[in-house]
Amino acid sequence: MKISVIFTTYNHPVWLEKALWGYTVQSFKDFEVIVADDGSGQETAQLIKRMQKEVNYPIQHVWHEDDGFRKCVILNKAIVASQGDYLVFTDGDCIPRPDFLQTHFDKRQPNQFLSGGLIRLPMELSKKITKKDILDQKIFDRKWLEKNGLKKNFLKNLKLTQKNSTAGFMNKITTTTPSWNGHNASTWKELVLKVNGFDERMQYGGQDREFGERLINLGVKPKQIRYSTVCLHLDHSRGYARKESIEKNRNIRKHTQKHKIHWTPFGIEKSE
Repeated sequence: MKISVIFTTYNHPVWLEKALWGYTVQSFKDFEVIVADDGSGQETAQLIKRMQKEVNYPIQHVWHEDDGFRKCVILNKAIVASQGDYLVFTDGDCIPRPDFLQTHFDKRQPNQFLSGGLIRLPMELSKKITKKDILDQKIFDRKWLEKNGLKKNFLKNLKLTQKNSTAGFMNKITTTTPSWNGHNASTWKELVLKVNGFDERMQYGGQDREFGERLINLGVKPKQIRYSTVCLHLDHSRGYARKESIEKNRNIRKHTQKHKIHWTPFGIEKSE
């Protein structure tokens, strides 16, 4: 197994199914998907069992009981369960473009992580997308998306292009700093283990960035590919976003940045 794709989900089987169908049309074939389930109910479990029989790639379902927002905990469990030596991280509400995994695989380099892009869809368009639209790949046609509700924005929607020369040029001139994006990022499993995975103290708000900052503190170089590989982000509410958790995470990030920390004692391996 060359690539393990890891993403979280929580009680949103409709969006999860759309994301899983997106991996059936990947040009790169040597991969597994690990659904890191932060405590979903039986509807999600039943969906995954059905999809395991219908898709053309293996799916692991890594689950723990619902005890609040514990994304970092379930991500670490998924990392341990992964069989690939290269890990691609995204979200259970993101549909990948057919070249998504091939691009991550082709652009991987030693001691580096890749920072990809996304297009955020409005709710009505998110609901409208069907399995057929995904398999036919209409959903990555800019004109089709804009006709069906995506707001016109030349620079943002330019990420939908698959022309390598244009994507490479845009990656170089973009002013956006390459960071670890939970919706579209990748690196080697050995590097993830060297920083001890995600900090399990962190809840919603900046947990992905903190992980990337520790990779950088380790000496791993971030590379911008936001115009080379893209996924469509389905809209959803964020009832788990709380001011106190965001502030707590901000303080952890400040400590990580100030002290150049790369290893968290609150990750995969726990301190005594």
